[in-house]
Amino acid sequence: MVAAYRARATRGPDALCSDPWAAGLAGDEGDELARRLEESQPFVALWVALRTGFLDERIARWTRPNGDATQVVMLGAGLDTRAARLARDGVRFFEVDQPSSQADKRARLERIDGYPVDAATYVRCDFERDDFLERLAEGGFESGAPAVIVWEGVTPYLTEQAVRATLRRVATGCHPRSVLLFDFLGSKIALGNVRHQEDVQTRELVEELGEPLRWGTNDALPMLYEEGFRKARVTSFDEIALNRTGTYERVRKWRFQSIAECSVVAEAGT
Repeated sequence: MVAAYRARATRGPDALCSDPWAAGLAGDEGDELARRLEESQPFVALWVALRTGFLDERIARWTRPNGDATQVVMLGAGLDTRAARLARDGVRFFEVDQPSSQADKRARLERIDGYPVDAATYVRCDFERDDFLERLAEGGFESGAPAVIVWEGVTPYLTEQAVRATLRRVATGCHPRSVLLFDFLGSKIALGNVRHQEDVQTRELVEELGEPLRWGTNDALPMLYEEGFRKARVTSFDEIALNRTGTYERVRKWRFQSIAECSVVAEAGT
């Protein structure tokens, strides 16, 4: 579904992101799921485009020549293609995911001509049983070197305990100048305290797909502080949209959805 939205954004006249492989990964199933979600969330295609473009920009900033990070970790990678799209000499990309999800993605990639399959190091991880940093180390990840860790589209489907555990593991197990980027929902929609029919329909659809919403917060800073981070910037999707498109519409409810960028040391950069 997300790949389908990335493909649509790429084809748009004022493209907010570029993913030439997204359509092949999405397939007809992705297009149909995207259509279904838009019935309740008419702005979701723009939302995905903004999220993709924003994260692309931040990854590029942290991995620029003479930049701080030489490693990029896609945590819960799904059908992500940044290892191919944002490849740069001297920067290594790791894709961490459940074995079944990773196998499905690699099967899809085999049907796409020209995709650089070896752009990423694939790390199989059962997140309920395995320590993802240990699995990363087995794949060549260097915990003593700064990294950019991207945790996109995952936290709403986890418990607070699982979110905290991952934050703590990054804060204590990675280089202190490593940067973690993740998106999150406000607590109201995540916990089901909603009255509008479109929000109810959205929750019902993701639950039908096997990924019910579980966690959200209206203020991520206390949790980030408690789990060891000392530098953070939280940007709402309204701000991202205004900066990238010059538009603001309250009906989108994007003031309740944000992206956090955080690190352990306060002097990690900008």
